[in-house]
Amino acid sequence: MKIDIDDILEIPEGVDVKLNDDIFEVSGQKGTLKRMIKNPKITFDIKENQIILSAKKSTKMGKKAINTYKAHLKNLFTGAKEGYIYKLKICASHFPMNVSVENNTLIIKNFIGEKTPRRLKLKEGVSVKVDGSEILVEGVDKELVGQTAADIENLTKRPGFDKRVFQDGIYIIEKAGKIIK
Repeated sequence: MKIDIDDILEIPEGVDVKLNDDIFEVSGQKGTLKRMIKNPKITFDIKENQIILSAKKSTKMGKKAINTYKAHLKNLFTGAKEGYIYKLKICASHFPMNVSVENNTLIIKNFIGEKTPRRLKLKEGVSVKVDGSEILVEGVDKELVGQTAADIENLTKRPGFDKRVFQDGIYIIEKAGKIIK
């Protein structure tokens, strides 16, 4: 059964949204984000302080796509207004590990006694700070910040080792306000 779907997304205060050829440009206190959202069956319209998402003669898939686009836009609003912070914990029980950031590269020295340092080139638009035994990854784009945190965590993964016994590594402990146990 095909139905017409209209959904409204409120634009929060302090956020400016522009739509130009399927590209949303969201500006806020922390920065500006751009995202292309393109679907031939869904139309977007900005009126006053609202984004109207509509699909004519659509099915359940159209409703699911609208909800996905709403979630993406909400992430853009939050990023432009507040930004995102991921926290990682440095665990070094067997060998003292040295973690530093130099010239947009994260360097891990003496990981499990290795002589060669492990390196990770950091993505544009993300700042990484090492504070004692914690690493803070900050930025306005949720996907970039999350991917950078995951790349840092994957840099110290060792397949075949039991994490409960060999706890050396860097692990995500908090992501976008959610504490991981």
